[in-house]
Amino acid sequence: MSTELRAVAIEGLPEIAEGDRVGELVAGSLLEPLRDSDAVVVSQKIVSKSEGRVIELGSVVPSDRAAALARELGKDARIVELILGEASAVIRAERGVLIVRTKNGLVCANAGIDSSNVPGARAVALLPKDPDASARRIRAELREATGKAPAVVIADSFGRAWRRGQVEVAIGCAGLVALDDWRGRADRDGRELAATEIGIADEVAACADLVRDKVQGVPAVLVRGLGAWVTEDDGPGAAALRRRAADDLFS
Repeated sequence: MSTELRAVAIEGLPEIAEGDRVGELVAGSLLEPLRDSDAVVVSQKIVSKSEGRVIELGSVVPSDRAAALARELGKDARIVELILGEASAVIRAERGVLIVRTKNGLVCANAGIDSSNVPGARAVALLPKDPDASARRIRAELREATGKAPAVVIADSFGRAWRRGQVEVAIGCAGLVALDDWRGRADRDGRELAATEIGIADEVAACADLVRDKVQGVPAVLVRGLGAWVTEDDGPGAAALRRRAADDLFS
C-alpha cells in the first residue's frame, strides 16, 4: 500500500486522429522519466479517436425502433440508433436517457456516446470496442517508446446509482490490480471482512481527474506511487470490476 500519491497532468499532446499511437504520443509529452511503478491514465475520448470511433451523424440512418424511442425520449434518432448498435440490452428508457448494457458489459447512460471534445458540430464518439485491449496496446506502445511498462488506465465519466455527480472510472486497464479483494481478511480488531472489495482502478481514474478537466484539453495524467498495485503482466483488466448481471440490483 502506498502512503503517498502524486498526479501530474501530461500536457502538450496534439489533437488525436485515427491511427495515432496514443502510448507513443504520451511518451513524447512526458517531462520526467517514466517508471515501471507508475500509472498513465488516458481519457476514453482520445482512445476512441485513435481507433476511428468518431461517427458523423449524417452517415447514420435510424431504424424504426430508434425513431420510436427518439420520439419518446426527445432525443436525436441518429444518436439513439448508435446507442442501440452498441447495446446488448436496454435497461431503462426514460427522462431523456437510455441506460444500456454495452456489448462489452458496461452499464452506462447512452452507451457512453457523447459529443464533448469531438471536433465538428455533427459528430459523436463511441466507446472503444474493447477498452482492456486498448489499454494493453497503449501499455505496449509505452514500453516500446520508453523501455518502461507502467500500468495504463482508460478513464471515462460515469454517473452513480446511489449518489449525485459524475466520477471518472476505469473502463479499461492493463498492468494494474483493478480490484483489491479483502473478503476473508480481518480488520484491525480481528473481525472477518465479508464484503470489502476496493476498486483500485476506479480510484486511480478519479485521482487523475483532479488535475485535469474537460476544457483544459489535457487527456492524460501520470500517477506516481502505485507500485503496490502495478503488475508485470497485463492482468484481467477492468473487466474484473464489472458486476455480474445476476448480482446487479439496479438493472
